[in-house]
Amino acid sequence: MGDRAKWHLSEEIYIAKRKSKAFFHSLAFYMCRIFPVKQNKVAMWTFECDGGYGCNPKYVAEELLRRNREKAGDYSIVWLVNDNTKEFPKEIRKVRNTLWNRAYHLSTAGIWVGNTRTFYGTRKRRNQCYIQTWHAVMGIKPIGRYRGSLLPKMAYIVSRYDSSLIDYVLSGSKWCDDTYRDGLLYDGAILKTGTPRCDVLLNERQETYRRVRKECHISQDAKVLLYAPTFRGGSQRGKRTVETEKIGLDFERLIQGLERRFGGTWYVFVRLHPQLAAKMERIQTGQASSRLVDVSQRPDMNELIAGADGFLTDYSSAIFEAAMAKIPGFIYADDLEDYVKNRGKLMFEMEELPFLWAADNDGLEENILKFDRKKYEQDVTEFLKRAGNREDGKASVRVAQLIQKRRDGRR
Repeated sequence: MGDRAKWHLSEEIYIAKRKSKAFFHSLAFYMCRIFPVKQNKVAMWTFECDGGYGCNPKYVAEELLRRNREKAGDYSIVWLVNDNTKEFPKEIRKVRNTLWNRAYHLSTAGIWVGNTRTFYGTRKRRNQCYIQTWHAVMGIKPIGRYRGSLLPKMAYIVSRYDSSLIDYVLSGSKWCDDTYRDGLLYDGAILKTGTPRCDVLLNERQETYRRVRKECHISQDAKVLLYAPTFRGGSQRGKRTVETEKIGLDFERLIQGLERRFGGTWYVFVRLHPQLAAKMERIQTGQASSRLVDVSQRPDMNELIAGADGFLTDYSSAIFEAAMAKIPGFIYADDLEDYVKNRGKLMFEMEELPFLWAADNDGLEENILKFDRKKYEQDVTEFLKRAGNREDGKASVRVAQLIQKRRDGRR
């Protein structure tokens, strides 16, 4: 048997195991149907339950809690987590993500709000509503059908299954409207609400900017570059893994370049993707610096973006959110060729983006030193206009209104 045939057989065995496991998991959901659905109960999760109180579900929850406090709502919010030590507001019930907890709470919640796929084998009842917020605005890396032949068969199966459960997907731009069909393998309703996690960037940036410095114990006049490398996951052709590679950035050189160009005292906040951060207590950079701060365990990326003066990534979509707040954005992609080979063709050519990009430390330093703020802001404005950006800071309110209508039995 050749290597290709062995690989194909291994993939088919893996898929068969996943389908068998999903079937047995589904039985728990069917058994929990003896319990009634509570239309005011909202079940939430982030990053397959590896995340905490952050991303789009957080900002929807904040709006629902505000309505509860003003007696305009009576919502009961349950949040599924893999790590029960994560902190949440006292009004939210934190539940460990075991099969039976997941089956019971998802089977009895009138509304589901998540930013990643449900677990394969999840069953939804007829009088429930599943709102998929996703976890990006626009995107650099390809997802779904945009990965072409590199999309694993198991990933396709899981995505198609989950999408069949979804009632609404949220969108913050014409670009998302046009790409979510193939990107999420989804044929249902796309709501032009905006993206809830962008609200903090448009409504509360100054307050959040100060609070991030206080909570991270740095001076209020200190400058922060947020470095957020993207998620790298296993292929789903076999056992799924979450991976990181050795960081090739020279952080001392990066800080020196920022201070030469922009002045002030700079810190670099490093934040891993939540699914990787959940498996690592601290990031291993191989470099020691009092100006290098690991913020991977903070649950909300967008608070960190709001607290930043610059943003650096390889392929994370969060750079577009930084751009919306006119925060200087830079790309450091030292593995571009390999990344495209393993992941698929990027959604944009690097030259199409309004961000300066580099493949090594020399190029990154040069881009920082020659950064032109006026040109950058003009380029960002034109780019977002072409993308049909519709973020206005009111997305959370719109989603809460949708939940209210569904709770009251209105479509």
